Amino acid sequence: MAWLASLRRTVGPVAASVAVVVATASPAAADDDGFTVEDPRITESSGLAASRAHPGVYWTHNDQDEPRVFAVDARTGETVATVTLRGVGKPRDMEAISVGPDGDVYVGDIGDNLNGSWDHVWIYRFPEPGRLRDQSVNATQYTVTYADGPRNAEAMMVHPKTGRVYIASKHEDGGGLYEGPQRLTAHGANVFRRIGEVPWVTDGAFSPDGTELVLRSYFSARAYAWKGGRLGVDKRVSAPIQGQAESVTYTADGSALMFGTEGERGRVVRVEVDKRPPPEAGGTPGSTGGSPPPGAGAAETGGGGGGNVTLGALVLAGAAALVLSLKRLRRRG
Repeated sequence: MAWLASLRRTVGPVAASVAVVVATASPAAADDDGFTVEDPRITESSGLAASRAHPGVYWTHNDQDEPRVFAVDARTGETVATVTLRGVGKPRDMEAISVGPDGDVYVGDIGDNLNGSWDHVWIYRFPEPGRLRDQSVNATQYTVTYADGPRNAEAMMVHPKTGRVYIASKHEDGGGLYEGPQRLTAHGANVFRRIGEVPWVTDGAFSPDGTELVLRSYFSARAYAWKGGRLGVDKRVSAPIQGQAESVTYTADGSALMFGTEGERGRVVRVEVDKRPPPEAGGTPGSTGGSPPPGAGAAETGGGGGGNVTLGALVLAGAAALVLSLKRLRRRG
């Protein structure tokens, strides 16, 4: 495998070996009730959001692309509309998408893989089209800054009741949850302020009723109770192991979570929502006390001896390092 030798030189032997495990993993089960993204243009699906206006349709986008988004029909995996945004600049790294209570679609051009190379990022907003067809729409561009300085982020969530926008930053040692102003303005910067601590996050989504926030990483996911605009008690969510786990959204009715991944013909996996209340937590709300470390996932929750759990944790940690290294190399290439 020439590609493996090259990968070993780039990211090291442990991470390269993990790449083989991820690349040769068995495909998702046929009964998982998800779908495969069939559009060959969609190779870096970094965000996912359920349409409010069109049942069974999900919005997604590439992270490195022109200003456009795709509407994908979950019944077939086919793109039913390509929407190009007018009135915005050239995107740098689109990482997230969310639909607000007003029916507007928000796109987060918030990625910064050099962790602070840009002093501002952007959010684009446009009304969700009533008719699904290829079209261009007028969009509003918002400038975003962080009160404590620039940072990388891949998760942007619009609360389904208040319309307030939140961003979760991404860092190997954990990140922060940032709250935007009550209303975004297109005139001047919108300053986002840190209101909580979160694990390593690649995407997030509010439940349709606004009472829960799910945040996912490459190999795990957690659900946080949401009350009064702040993080509450959290619990583990059963998340699939995917090659490059980049996106999550609730179904429109809130009965399930949809987990997506980057890559050609990326698979979106449906996981039914666990309605059981979270166990008593010893840590503070929004902390990871009692939680697995960032990068721990479904493989860690299964049965088996301690040796298997330890091995699984090491494999997942190596895989997380691999994915991060590959994304940085791709951005610099």
